[in-house]
Amino acid sequence: MKEFKNKVVAITGAGSGIGRALALAFAKEGARLALNEFNPSTLNETVTLIGKGSEVFAVAFDVSDKDSMFSFAKSVKERFNQVDIMINNAGISIGEYPLHEMDLNLFERVMDVNFYGMLYGSRAFIPYLVQQPEAALVNVSSVFGLTGIVHSSAYCASKFAVYGLNQSLIQEHKNSTLTIHSVHPGGIRTNIARNAVDYNETHEAFHQQLLKLSPEYAANVIIRGIRRNKKRILIGAEARLLDFIVRMFPLLGGYLVNSIIQKKVEAAREMIKRKA
Repeated sequence: MKEFKNKVVAITGAGSGIGRALALAFAKEGARLALNEFNPSTLNETVTLIGKGSEVFAVAFDVSDKDSMFSFAKSVKERFNQVDIMINNAGISIGEYPLHEMDLNLFERVMDVNFYGMLYGSRAFIPYLVQQPEAALVNVSSVFGLTGIVHSSAYCASKFAVYGLNQSLIQEHKNSTLTIHSVHPGGIRTNIARNAVDYNETHEAFHQQLLKLSPEYAANVIIRGIRRNKKRILIGAEARLLDFIVRMFPLLGGYLVNSIIQKKVEAAREMIKRKA
């Protein structure tokens, strides 16, 4: 898929971050948009930023609600009579916990949004996507879906699950008109840390030290990846380096990545303490 003018693009988590940046970028390309976000206020902000020059259909709901997702897909099809691109982007995070101390309700909530939300979005939209002469399903995983990170078992598990789903779908649709894209952002400056279920200074440290790249940069890389039919879209130099290391040296690479992340987070915590 090279051109997006008049294509219908559905995006979840479009109220901020990469989702909002994608909505604005596709609007500039002349696409028609179907947008979702859990928070109605931030979703309306995105619609306002897009302006009146683009056709936008926006619905606020929780992507972990299966019935709402299927209703959304049906409504998009009925409104536009087609769906060309579906981007499952919505996601949440939680703080740092060793698994044996974690409230399992938090773990399940992360899985519900990050994995089941993408599962429902994929299942609901694929029947419409395959009706098109060319279409794309884009599921956003993470660099945390490439290696295990200490005290991030829930987030890693959810993003590994997305990656596994993507790999299966790539094989299922290798001979179809639908292309599947597995996206792995690294260090993107979004609100996922600040919007964590249990936001605290650990998230602020993570936000300040590790999230450097703009959502607009990520959106451009994703769109370029769709155009080039890249099955795995790695965003940022850190993501590409991490991917290389853990593929070449799975255990050693995991140890190295965890060491780097922990050093950056500790440095950020010290900075926060000095400012307090």
